[in-house]
Amino acid sequence: MRLFIALDLPWEIRQTLAGFAFNLQGARWVPAQNMHVTLRFIGEASRLQAEEIDHALAAIRAPGFPLTLAGAGWFEKGGRVTSLWIGVDRNPALLHLQSKIETALRRIGLPPERRRYAPHVTLARMDLPVGPRFAEFVQSHNLYRSPPIEVGHMTLFSSHLSDDHPAYTAEVEYELGAAPAP
Repeated sequence: MRLFIALDLPWEIRQTLAGFAFNLQGARWVPAQNMHVTLRFIGEASRLQAEEIDHALAAIRAPGFPLTLAGAGWFEKGGRVTSLWIGVDRNPALLHLQSKIETALRRIGLPPERRRYAPHVTLARMDLPVGPRFAEFVQSHNLYRSPPIEVGHMTLFSSHLSDDHPAYTAEVEYELGAAPAP
């Protein structure tokens, strides 16, 4: 089974983000039900590894925190745009949680993540070279800011690939502690 750990988003936020979709050349828009902030992609895992991952994640202690989505951007590979995203405001509590997850997974023998963590919500995957409306989209959504989202748990998801869009299943939710008082 393919696994990843993510923060679920409130349905209202997902609907707002899904409403950004328009006829953009080469874009495969992510359906609202699949939108999330990935904390760590794991990939293929055996049943035994999944149990070890579950135990490692259940042992993590971290407080809840507010999160704000902000700005728009894209990822490239080999000079070609591969995905379009909405970013996450700088957030030390999120980075601390992601670091704890990375440490816990490395302790059970998973290889370290090679890429630098860049929290975001993927809006679209780009199958073709981008057209002129791509820059227009990024510029028009670069000032986007969501209302604060209270993060109270993280979720271990399984992913089942299909031709159209992957189907994500929430396998286990791990509650975070009460957010510290300001």
